[in-house]
Amino acid sequence: MTRVIGTTAELREYVKTPLRLIADKGIDHIDAETRRFLELSPFFLVATASDDGTVDVSPRGDPAGSVLVLDDHTLAFADRKGNRRLDSLENLLRNPHIGLLFLVPGSGDTVRVNGRARIVAEAPYLPRMAVQNVTPHLAVEVHVEELFLHCSRAFVRSSLWNTETWPDRTDVPTAGKLARSQSGVKVPVKMLDAFMDRGSRNTY
Repeated sequence: MTRVIGTTAELREYVKTPLRLIADKGIDHIDAETRRFLELSPFFLVATASDDGTVDVSPRGDPAGSVLVLDDHTLAFADRKGNRRLDSLENLLRNPHIGLLFLVPGSGDTVRVNGRARIVAEAPYLPRMAVQNVTPHLAVEVHVEELFLHCSRAFVRSSLWNTETWPDRTDVPTAGKLARSQSGVKVPVKMLDAFMDRGSRNTY
């Protein structure tokens, strides 16, 4: 019969206590080497939560160097053109807690950042975030409360960067197929694919 785990003590029956070096590895600032890692990262994941605890995770991508380290405790990233749902931003208006996971292509290591965020407009650094001569109207500033390295086990297990393990593109559902399946619309897949391809290219 399935056992539902409800306490930390029950979890520890299955998972040993981590080494102190690992348990206490979080720091509250951006050190020099982590700054270099962030400046090389073109892709990161943003986790936010609404006031009722509902969680949302959103992918973000920009040319490397687009995430700005404003000081040892603060980083900022642009809000780019998207689907206009405002899931992450509206969550931050209600609940400032944020989690970030930064990746660098080819590296199995990631950097995790937890902190509090605020949405800003007319910040003096926004021109530095311009891409293809388009300056964002908004940015998200994150005050770092916890930062740490996450090891590469997930990348080793998944072989994410090993192209030999990648599925054949014809086996992967296209955006149009996914959208049609999820929404139930009767629009032809080719039309949906073309529409979504245009939208993905018009990012700034």
